[in-house]
Amino acid sequence: MKKLIAIVFTFMSLFGLSQTKDVVDIAIESADHTTLVAAVKAADLVSTLKGKGPFTVFAPTNAAFDKLPKGTVESLLKPENKAKLAKILTYHVVSGNLDATAVIAAIKKGKGKAVLTTVSGGKLTGSLDGSKVKLTDESGNSAYVTATDLKGSNGIVHVIDSVVLPK
Repeated sequence: MKKLIAIVFTFMSLFGLSQTKDVVDIAIESADHTTLVAAVKAADLVSTLKGKGPFTVFAPTNAAFDKLPKGTVESLLKPENKAKLAKILTYHVVSGNLDATAVIAAIKKGKGKAVLTTVSGGKLTGSLDGSKVKLTDESGNSAYVTATDLKGSNGIVHVIDSVVLPK
């Protein structure tokens, strides 16, 4: 599904067709991101992420959320944990339009590391592990980018295989 979306957006870009789907719509259309979509809704971030942007979203898959300790997602989705959930989700978002080429260029320019400031104010460190982009959170946990450059009208989505967490 992710590759099909990327192919469609690439086709649209080649022929100058406008992209009307934003970063939230991209996640909604992905069967691999139902947990992320539920979390964005629970944190009341839909209207923010449908805003002008541009946003670079590192989108954890359902399998990424499944790696968290049992009960974590259910707990975070409760109304009383809305602020904590919003902080975690905005830790996955960087201002700007950072496609894969820009991320890799920043890593190379930083002599192997690129520190990205997230919308939540935290830091994610990008590096290369072979040919894969690895994101390391403030606690030393890592996620790998598994799909890149899903372009929307207000930003870009990169799929990651783990949830990164702020301190």
